[in-house]
Amino acid sequence: MLNTSAHIEDSPEDSAPKASAQERRSFRQFLQEALLRNRVQLLGGILFAIGVPLIVRFGFDDLPIGRNVISNTVAGSIVALVFGYLFFRRLINYPGTEGIAYSVPVFAATFGAVLILFLFLRLDYSRYFFGASYLLSVVWFTVMSIVMVRTRTLNIGIVPGGNANRLLSLRSVQWHEIKAPGPITAKVDAIVADLRHNFPLEWERCIAEAAVSGTPVYDVKHLRETLTGRLEIEHLSENTLGSLNPNDMYLKVKQAIDWLLALVVMILLMPFFALIALAIRLESPGPAIFRQKRMGYRGEVFTLYKFRTMRMAEDTAGDERDRAITKAEDSRITRLGHFLRQTRIDELPQIMNILRGEMSWIGPRPEAVPLSEWYEKELPFYRYRHIVRPGISGWAQVMQGHVASPDEVLEKLHYDFYYIKHFSPWLDLLIVLKTIRTMLTGFGAK
Repeated sequence: MLNTSAHIEDSPEDSAPKASAQERRSFRQFLQEALLRNRVQLLGGILFAIGVPLIVRFGFDDLPIGRNVISNTVAGSIVALVFGYLFFRRLINYPGTEGIAYSVPVFAATFGAVLILFLFLRLDYSRYFFGASYLLSVVWFTVMSIVMVRTRTLNIGIVPGGNANRLLSLRSVQWHEIKAPGPITAKVDAIVADLRHNFPLEWERCIAEAAVSGTPVYDVKHLRETLTGRLEIEHLSENTLGSLNPNDMYLKVKQAIDWLLALVVMILLMPFFALIALAIRLESPGPAIFRQKRMGYRGEVFTLYKFRTMRMAEDTAGDERDRAITKAEDSRITRLGHFLRQTRIDELPQIMNILRGEMSWIGPRPEAVPLSEWYEKELPFYRYRHIVRPGISGWAQVMQGHVASPDEVLEKLHYDFYYIKHFSPWLDLLIVLKTIRTMLTGFGAK
């Protein structure tokens, strides 16, 4: 744990420990800091995942680096490991993401891509070596993730005033309240302050001095967004509107990728869709496909398609808005419907909506028209979420799960705004991986 200065409130330490204990603590701290460095993790991964299989297979004295089979495998493994590490680091930089859950699919993707390249170019390679490098890469970076989670605790000093104390409820950070203005001599990771607050001159000098000395200074709003994955908006200023405009080039590229992928998946899954439709019809009377008007891209209403998971007899009773809300343990859901919802299979007919240009694979979930109109009356800026195409899965779904009440929808809106602000292929890839985990665990499915 980092030391703190006299200006920072922290737990008092015991009397000076023995020199040997200090040396052990210093060495442990040095080792932990070294393991957190990118170049140490990358070079260590290369030595472990590629060097170990070579030595185990051939020993130290007769390494056949000059053979085409081995040189191709070594080069391919290094490329796959480096790109996997770069993707891996980008993904785990997002809030609420631990690398332990993503090392297997990320490195499977990069090693799989290199394997396809080997086959396409008809290059000789060692299956044992290549497979061992993949497994050891997963092991190495999983261990590094565990080390980072268990040893890396941010130490952040809070400048009192404004809304700074709202951060104290976040438990992932060691908070230290700065009691008085002056030089901050302790090695803290950052300083946070409500920069919209009218500070006295001595506090402004303190904040400026911290920034000049190399200590990052963050605004409360920005740091909360970084730690929670939620973008809270109190008013839409010009800067806010500019930061929430998604990348127009990626919008077009994403739509093309969505359409091509949807076409391939539709062709491959047509027999599977027919079996599901037959099972739905056999369990309860009514059509296999459920249709509902939803609010979509740029506020345009469209017809959304899903596999029906509820009994038709219940669908016509009650208020239109109430019927649009799926409650916990809803009695209308059939036995097959529970399975389809938990695995998200019921959403697959929305591939047709993607082909029609109304939806994307990833984006804010479209709401039923009655609910959307209700939320627009209750929640400020709700309509702004329609600036991107709605998706089959989204950031709010994998971070928060299913919601219904206005308070929950407001929190969901914060997640949607975060997605729009950080609109990128990296965030989409992370949502895909989290959606797969959701399908396996059932989180967020109702």
